[in-house]
Amino acid sequence: MHAPIEQIPEAGAPQMASQTTSGARLISLSYLLVRGATAAGAVAMGFVQTFVFARVLDPQQFSIFILTAAVGYSLWVADLGLAKIAFVNLRAPHLDGRRDERAASEAGAIILFYILLSAAASLACFGAVLLRAGATGQEAVDLALFLSFIGLNLAWSSLRTISLAVDLFVFFESLEFLRRAINIVALLAVLIGLPLTAFLIGTNLLWAVVFVAAIGKLALRGALTLHFVRFPRELRAFFATNWHAIWKSSAGALSELFVVTFPYYVVPAAFGLGAAPIILDTAFKIFRGACVVFAAVCDLAVPGQTRAYAAGDGRRLVATTLLAVGLCAILAFAVCGLLLAAGDQIYRFLLHTAATVPPAVTPIVVALLLAGVLQIVAEALLQHTGYFKSLAVNGALVVAMLVVATIVTFVAKLSLIGFLTAYAAAYAIGALGLTATAIIGPIRTASLRAAQSAARSPRSIPGR
Repeated sequence: MHAPIEQIPEAGAPQMASQTTSGARLISLSYLLVRGATAAGAVAMGFVQTFVFARVLDPQQFSIFILTAAVGYSLWVADLGLAKIAFVNLRAPHLDGRRDERAASEAGAIILFYILLSAAASLACFGAVLLRAGATGQEAVDLALFLSFIGLNLAWSSLRTISLAVDLFVFFESLEFLRRAINIVALLAVLIGLPLTAFLIGTNLLWAVVFVAAIGKLALRGALTLHFVRFPRELRAFFATNWHAIWKSSAGALSELFVVTFPYYVVPAAFGLGAAPIILDTAFKIFRGACVVFAAVCDLAVPGQTRAYAAGDGRRLVATTLLAVGLCAILAFAVCGLLLAAGDQIYRFLLHTAATVPPAVTPIVVALLLAGVLQIVAEALLQHTGYFKSLAVNGALVVAMLVVATIVTFVAKLSLIGFLTAYAAAYAIGALGLTATAIIGPIRTASLRAAQSAARSPRSIPGR
């Protein structure tokens, strides 16, 4: 039976097994290649989706699909950081070379819960669209399928986290790359006559195939067990055992969700459907697309970081984290340079005649990208070393700043540019705070443990 995660102190010695890290690479080269490919595929999918939708949908329909996607991403309100807790519960036994059946059953219950949540949301979407005046059955089917396509990312992301816990990341990312490639080809086929409904049906069937493959592989590794009848009881047991950590992690997860999704509700409410949501979505496609790549880089560092943290190897933890920062910074500077040099041309290529992006959007996206490097690296380190309370506190402060920015937007009747500027400022302040937290949290803890270990070791006797 695994220990409740709340027993892992934030400032004390980690409870994961201590291992030697000096002989291992900072990152896995095979993982670097395959994770880089899937991150590139995720970014490409986002841009291809914008490119295709801007040409096959009118601006009103396009903005409705954008809003539906926001609803799908809002399902992450149920995330509560559960997968990160499952990671910690599975990672310690894996590093010890053993299996924890209870942790595997609870991980399976989490995945089933997320899959059923997505299905329920899609059915609710279908019914809600049908109740809207003038809506057709075809529109209801398309939006429900699209919501399912978006919503299942929650369960899939949790499977990625579980695969990291048991070092099964290369298989998972290979599967993810295949899924992304098929989806991109199918979406491009919509431009040459494939019905949008056919694409949406196909991509949901593809979800079913990759879920079966991933779950089967993780089950063989002992990281996940599905009990369809007992899963409600196992889910309740997971909450009961880890309630303290869930309370802390959920605050951070909900704050992160709010930061990501709330502009998609504020902008249509303040500026209407049509051009404004499309401009927001395009800017965020670039920003969030880069963050996907940053997160991929951080995933590369997670195995090395957690081993170094468990072993109290502060120097190696710093080296691995700085490597992640450096790689992310190189990518960020490249994207910023491209935007500053050819931002207008990129926007026109993506959107065609659907909307015109104001030049002032580019500096805002550049600021978000640079802050995103600090945010994503620090967040990943804190999540995978169990610093959920620190994430929650920082997230709550950022949410408070964004709420104030939203109120000011409505009261002062700011433009879309004014709102995005306030959003970028709040996000950057939060990123700096999270970076400081990572330094005084896991990095300082691992360094102190290394110093304590050195002080306890036998000292050599002079002259001998």
